[in-house]
Amino acid sequence: MDWSWLVALVCPLMMIFMMFGMRGGHNHGSHKKQLSGEEIQQELLNIKAQNELLQKEVQDLKDKAI
Repeated sequence: MDWSWLVALVCPLMMIFMMFGMRGGHNHGSHKKQLSGEEIQQELLNIKAQNELLQKEVQDLKDKAI
């Protein structure tokens, strides 16, 4: 049985489905509250601390692999 016609039919249908699904995601982030300068600095410090922890974990994994 030749199923190649099914693949040719499924691809466009999936594309249509995905396009409708993506359409609902627009403009959901436009109503976010504005962060103050102090809040931005605190977020930046948190991200830097997380980055340092991740770098240490990666280095530990590299050391164990060797």
